[in-house]
Amino acid sequence: MKLTKPSRKTLRIGAGAGYAGDRIPPALELAEKGALDYLVFECLAERTIALAQLQRSQHAHLGFDAMLAARMRAVLPACLAQGVKIISNMGAANPLAAGQEVIRVARELGIEKLTVAVVLGDDVLATMQRQTGDQPDSQDLPLMDSNQTFASIGTASISANAYLGAGEIVTALAQGADVVITGRVADPALFLAPLIHEFGWAMDDWDKLGKGVLVGHLLECSGQVTGGYFADPGWRDVPDLARLGFPLAEVASDGSAVITKVAGSGGCVTVQTCASQLLYEIENPAAYLQPDVVADFSNVTLTQVGPDRVQVGGATGRQRPDRLKVTVGHRDGFIGEGQISYAGLGAQARGQLALDVLKLRLADVKALDSRFELIGVNAIHGQDLAQGLAQSYAPYEVRARAAMRVATRAEAELVAHEVEALYINGPASGGGVTQSVREVIAAASTLIPREWAPTSLTLLEI
Repeated sequence: MKLTKPSRKTLRIGAGAGYAGDRIPPALELAEKGALDYLVFECLAERTIALAQLQRSQHAHLGFDAMLAARMRAVLPACLAQGVKIISNMGAANPLAAGQEVIRVARELGIEKLTVAVVLGDDVLATMQRQTGDQPDSQDLPLMDSNQTFASIGTASISANAYLGAGEIVTALAQGADVVITGRVADPALFLAPLIHEFGWAMDDWDKLGKGVLVGHLLECSGQVTGGYFADPGWRDVPDLARLGFPLAEVASDGSAVITKVAGSGGCVTVQTCASQLLYEIENPAAYLQPDVVADFSNVTLTQVGPDRVQVGGATGRQRPDRLKVTVGHRDGFIGEGQISYAGLGAQARGQLALDVLKLRLADVKALDSRFELIGVNAIHGQDLAQGLAQSYAPYEVRARAAMRVATRAEAELVAHEVEALYINGPASGGGVTQSVREVIAAASTLIPREWAPTSLTLLEI
């Protein structure tokens, strides 16, 4: 039976994911019980899309979110039955292939009618390489938070994806799409687009766009605003965390909203959880730069208006930036890592001896970066802070970890091998060795003119 939804005076948008590996059951709960209009899956981080580009370079039919098919199998039937539209950046490095995968899953489920819109245009690597090349009118691009430039990375670059805005998603919805798949768009834009479409907001109504970005920012990390990444027993208790529900927003046409969740789901929505998410990854609350608007959160208000219901308002906005942010993925060496455990009396001393031995045995390796640490003693806050704290007991068990970032895979393999060799060439009673060698795909950021990222839309249908 189809759930009764409120009038178009309010729009109900749910957050089905906050990162690539997020849990599926809370998304299904929203699809079945949330009386939603839209279900949004936000699944891209800076390094995620670079890794997806690397995968696509090796397998042309891949490069989209690995959980796309599983998520669609779970929620498509309920969403179509309830009239819920789906928006997601699970297209990652290959949005068109992702759209085709949604069609394949829909056919597998016996769905006879479906329109999938695919947003293209965020992949700007070729354009950037051409514009910053050897031509007389070429220009280099400084990398943010770095002394390097885009050209200095050279052939190590494997991806460059611009943060697109809501525009093409709005167009897709206007053309009747049931599912919209994008690559890299700004996270809040996934939530802003349906508000623009449903309420008819102008693309230069900066205050309303700022309010929409606030809603998107509060929802984009899924369970973080319902108590995930917030719980701290005895200080910030979160009920039924094992069944953490994902959030939804009830948004009015003026941009005001209530953040809530499905009744009976785990977690909580409070002023505290919303405030924590509001400040999450925000450099300047008065100037949150987005491709659609510069949002101002400095006067945001949060008011508890009922159990698991927080009214949010007060955001404004001003004219959008004239440039787009781009995430550049590039190869940056290899990491060789090994870990070994020591337990019992003197565990910390034996673990430290193991690290001292490794430092000497690996002294000739030219490391770009290195870590030698005891997990449980100084692995998180570092040796200096650990030594400065009064330690009232000797740990009964520690895990020694050595990791080095190096230029070649062979050097990384040597680091991992030397840790394993501690079994019989190191302190007494070491065990439980693990080793790994992996290529480093680093992420950097720069800014490009908007005209370097023309967008387009492709419709796929059953």
